[in-house]
Amino acid sequence: MKRTLEELESKIKEVLAQDSIIVDSITYTKNSGNYNVLSIVLDKVGGIDLDTIVSATNIINPIVDEYDFTDDSYILDVVSKERGEINE
Repeated sequence: MKRTLEELESKIKEVLAQDSIIVDSITYTKNSGNYNVLSIVLDKVGGIDLDTIVSATNIINPIVDEYDFTDDSYILDVVSKERGEINE
């Protein structure tokens, strides 16, 4: 049975909270075209740097694989909240 995106988000939040990393949002965009995207936006008090994003991605990857929430192929996009604010 496939687990839900909400269950995945809860588990990721639980694990990353141990490193004081905040999960701002998790979205799954299902496109009818070439690819789907699982986007996870992270934040941390005082800001989050690239090394922390890379570390968090290494933690998130096996969790996403374990939860197996979709049969579709997708791109995992782990980004900082600041990146989104810069583009606005």
